Amino acid sequence: MKGNLFREHARDSFVSDANTISSPRWRVAEIEELLNLPFNDLLYRAQVIHRQHHDANSVQLSTLVSVKTGGCSEDCGYCPQAARYHTGVENQGMLPLEEVVEAAAAAKARGASRFCMGAAWRGPKQRDLDKVIQMVSAVKALGMETCTTLGMLRPGQAEQLKEAGLDYYNHNLDTSPEFYDEIITTRDYEDRLGTLEKVRNAGINVCCGGIVGMGESRQIRAGLIAQLANLDPYPESVPINHLVQVEGTPLFGTDVLDPLEFVRTIAAARITMPEAMVRLSAGRKEMPEAVQALCFLSGANSIFYGDKLLTTNNPEAEQDKVLLEKLGLHPI
Repeated sequence: MKGNLFREHARDSFVSDANTISSPRWRVAEIEELLNLPFNDLLYRAQVIHRQHHDANSVQLSTLVSVKTGGCSEDCGYCPQAARYHTGVENQGMLPLEEVVEAAAAAKARGASRFCMGAAWRGPKQRDLDKVIQMVSAVKALGMETCTTLGMLRPGQAEQLKEAGLDYYNHNLDTSPEFYDEIITTRDYEDRLGTLEKVRNAGINVCCGGIVGMGESRQIRAGLIAQLANLDPYPESVPINHLVQVEGTPLFGTDVLDPLEFVRTIAAARITMPEAMVRLSAGRKEMPEAVQALCFLSGANSIFYGDKLLTTNNPEAEQDKVLLEKLGLHPI
């Protein structure tokens, strides 16, 4: 085993069997203290740490494409691809290899350095994984970083993806353990941690974050950040999503999170995971430019780039180019 992936849950309410660490790096109460700081003080602290570990004016661009859309058997309350919800998203087969490669080449031409392939299922069957492996190899051959998000992995599947050239595997924790059952019931928290362990042990970089704005408290947001920061090591890539409400999902109609609370969450992620790439993910389409600018100031240095995130809208590439130019930011 290449290092212990788990540390004691920051509030001592969730402990993995694989855990042998007696104390976490960050406790929920400490992260709550960060989130409770005066706004300027929090952003200043995050910006100082950001500059110690990153080029303050560079942004990594990733493009995300759905290679298998709809029909998922899970019940994630935020997801329009769940088969049980009536959201207008149809169950579709996997995209042809040629179409995926064309999309990756187009993303590279627009300036993206990483190409992420997502599939809506609980986890890949071997016949499905074989097709994804072909996609990973072909995209890698274009000279791009590769990422997949395929759900839960079985023993041996992460190794196959690594051999194909996979650089990152995305598998989000979504929220804190205490709030998890309010969002998902078809898999538990340890299922997610188990997949992350498989990915880490296979030598693949971990992309893992969560979603805010699902009706959770500030303490729950602190709990999510604590879980991420106490993974050992913490993820190389941390996507922070702002809930995109889709009619037909259980979370449609949830009170909208204050945008400055989202900025605070980005800052806490930067402070607790200094070397990670912190990504502004879902929700940017509804986010004013000024709020995005504050997120960059608070330590975000990666975005999803392209007009679609799986099934939800994202700012158009040209719109992002204009914003980055306004802010004096350049792609990595």
